Amino acid sequence: MFKSSTTRISLSSIATSHSQYSCLFSHRRFMRRLHSTAISPSIDSSQSISKLRIKCFLVSEPASSATIRTLKHDKLMVFCKGHGPHSDCVGIDEKKYESHAEVFSGEVLLGQAATPDMASQEEVSNGVSNKGTPSELAARDVVGKASAISRNWVLPKRWVIVILCFFAFLLCNMDRVNMSIAILPMSAEFNWDHTTVGLVQSSFFWGYLLTQIAGGIWADRIGGKQVLGFGVVWWSLATMATPIAAKIGLPVLLFVRACMGIGEGVAMPAMNNLLSKWIPLSERSRSLALVYSGMYLGSVTGLAFSPSLIHKFSWPSVFWSFGSLGAFWYLAWQRFASSSPLEDPKISAEEKKLILGNNIKKEPIKEIPWKLLLSKAPVWVLIVCHFCHNWGTFILLTWMPTYYCQVLKFNLMESGLFSVLPWLTMAIAANLGGWIADTLVSKGVSVTNVRKLMQSVGFLGPAFFLSQLSHVTSPFSAVLCMTCSQGFDAFSQSGLYSNHQDIGPRYAGVLLGLSNTAGVLAGVLGTAATGYILQHGSWDDVFKVAVGLYLFGTLIWNLFATGERIFD
Repeated sequence: MFKSSTTRISLSSIATSHSQYSCLFSHRRFMRRLHSTAISPSIDSSQSISKLRIKCFLVSEPASSATIRTLKHDKLMVFCKGHGPHSDCVGIDEKKYESHAEVFSGEVLLGQAATPDMASQEEVSNGVSNKGTPSELAARDVVGKASAISRNWVLPKRWVIVILCFFAFLLCNMDRVNMSIAILPMSAEFNWDHTTVGLVQSSFFWGYLLTQIAGGIWADRIGGKQVLGFGVVWWSLATMATPIAAKIGLPVLLFVRACMGIGEGVAMPAMNNLLSKWIPLSERSRSLALVYSGMYLGSVTGLAFSPSLIHKFSWPSVFWSFGSLGAFWYLAWQRFASSSPLEDPKISAEEKKLILGNNIKKEPIKEIPWKLLLSKAPVWVLIVCHFCHNWGTFILLTWMPTYYCQVLKFNLMESGLFSVLPWLTMAIAANLGGWIADTLVSKGVSVTNVRKLMQSVGFLGPAFFLSQLSHVTSPFSAVLCMTCSQGFDAFSQSGLYSNHQDIGPRYAGVLLGLSNTAGVLAGVLGTAATGYILQHGSWDDVFKVAVGLYLFGTLIWNLFATGERIFD
């Protein structure tokens, strides 16, 4: 049993075992003090620890999961495991512990500590000596028993991958939308007509369409890290080369923009491949939602900063500044990313077990079973529904400024401002939908039902708000309908966009490449068809076509989609 007493813990008593224990402390300033003491013997050994308060909790009996709480403290957190056979845990909230758990709470201030009567047999069995002064024993006890929980404070490696993918997609859309702003001064400088402007804008999709399936095959064969790294470097170089290409001539500019599309075309399949290997099912929706919200925020960032950069430094500065950011991302990617947990030498055994479970390691894909993939109805559901989804999405995002100007009579500045709102709404709604979907899965709702529910919201929500546009009478109501439409559209990240990993995680890159090819075709055809409809009809006709496709997609999805794995 432990009893409370106070003693002074000198720096030397901890520095003696610094190499063994220093990694167990989470407070950086405290770590630096320990390190400086360990390498500087000239420091007075009687000098006590600086004013750091340490909360210590000792549990002598097993504690149930309801007892476990996360303990947060301003300075430093330490969890002390008692003699009981219970497992390591984060911390025990002293106000909520169960009656059978004997909890001792204390503080360490200027060297004060909880001191045990004797070193436990557990310490001896773990190779920790039970000999020493009371202060040395206290230091070993406090520091040694904090090891398990200190590891939990480190950001899990799988979420490092997710965050890096988030920033990759942030750069992806920043580099994509900057042309929509820079095209105005460029067309004035080079005397481009509307046809030429449309040609320049569409040239990006030439390359983007070509590499969807190829990027998925490449990622599934050699790994997502290499493919996504290549994509970011390739499109960043193409972005930086855009001003030079424009000055050389229009054919060179079209070629460079197509090259940029090639780089961005491999990004989504590579990311899908990575997350299929790194993210367990219980976190799949929220991780994908976070990554895709990077795209939405990238559009917001690009639209927000491009005008000021052009105003201060001329239009080439947009391409040079945005493109150069890819180099910083690539350095971090090479240092921290791996294609799978099996290839990462720094991932903890606990996290690897959480991600892989009982899955058996399989060899990389050498050949794509095209006949098998295309023989399954859920694959064709993905392709058809991706087409239906992107038709409405690309129409709104491409023609929205024109709608604001022509119908709502907004000026150019107002149109730009209100065009940002749907992107912000999508970023928030995507993450909200991800958390809802993962929560439902964790509560036992089948993956199939969760995917059908989330995608139904992603289809029916936009269909409803677009159908109301013909009835609204004020610009505010119209903007609200457009914004809500895109907000509900973002729930598709937890439905359609998560389903590739559900039905075939080993072929996640190829499956996304297949469906997104249909999605890109929908964007190209839908954008062109909208112009034709407006020339011969009205905006109501444009919205009716989109609503019809949304309803058709909802029907097909609920009839044939599944969340079960169908490919080994």
